[in-house]
Amino acid sequence: MQPRRNDKQNQKHEMDKALNTDDIAGELVTLRDYWRYAISRFNAANLSYGHGTTTASDDAAFLILDTLDLPIDVLDPFLDARLLPAERRLLAERIEARVTSRKPSSYLTGHAYIQGVRFLVDERVIVPRSHIGEILFSEYLGETGSSYLPDPLSVESAVDICTGSGCLAVLAAKFFPNAEVDAVDLSRDALEVARLNVAEHDVEDQVTLHQGDLFAPLGKKKYDLIITNPPYVDHEAMEGFPEEFQAEPAMAFDGGVDGLDIVRRLLAEAPKHLNPGGGMICEIGSGREILEEEFPDLDFMWLETAESQDAVFWIGAEALGVSDQKRR
Repeated sequence: MQPRRNDKQNQKHEMDKALNTDDIAGELVTLRDYWRYAISRFNAANLSYGHGTTTASDDAAFLILDTLDLPIDVLDPFLDARLLPAERRLLAERIEARVTSRKPSSYLTGHAYIQGVRFLVDERVIVPRSHIGEILFSEYLGETGSSYLPDPLSVESAVDICTGSGCLAVLAAKFFPNAEVDAVDLSRDALEVARLNVAEHDVEDQVTLHQGDLFAPLGKKKYDLIITNPPYVDHEAMEGFPEEFQAEPAMAFDGGVDGLDIVRRLLAEAPKHLNPGGGMICEIGSGREILEEEFPDLDFMWLETAESQDAVFWIGAEALGVSDQKRR
């Protein structure tokens, strides 16, 4: 005997039976039509979010607006715009792909955004959504100066460790115009995507990509600023990942049993690569309590973002034991 479906399962089953992308493209005409339809499909499929969006409504808006190459934060002016047949077919196909594949919408459109800056992404890299991007924007595009990060014009060298898609290295090149920026990742595939983004943002003369493990490919180079968003998810959390997160490269998440294996290595190796007066900004997720208990003598400064008060820390070179010797 087959188990009986509940009401929500019945609703989804009936919707799936009736679904045909050609039919949808023939019936739905305006952007508002597709937005409403996508929200219904996403809710019925019980999708998961967290790649720059948090709800079915926001994810549907992103998928539709980015597919149509419209500003992703401006929906209202376009809601009643009638779409061309080719646009309607493409939207119908991508909405269906979002439901059936459960891949993040960014993989379907090929783009992700940090504070409105667009980056190219595909399944070779994690979808970027770093808190560090927000911090850089708020510090260097705001009205007040930073109380901890160096003055942007004084930074002559910076490195982005675990660069992934290269988004933070690109932002560093924009925010620190006088800096030579190195970007390192263990994944050759990720560096291919980073190379595309470096070219897309026209910073090839400023950003150099390196393949290798953390600081290993950099030799004895020292920097005014280390930026890093390393893998920091613990194994238990990874085991509970929804399908959307499972679509991303596992190595971009895997921080060991408690999530802090790579962070510990960064703290150990960073002093050898920091100039006096510099420092490291590092995203660690939810590991603050473990980190502070393990390193009680380190002076972590926890930075607040829109979604967290303790997911990112700043630590100065001197706090890591870098003496005030002549910079090299």
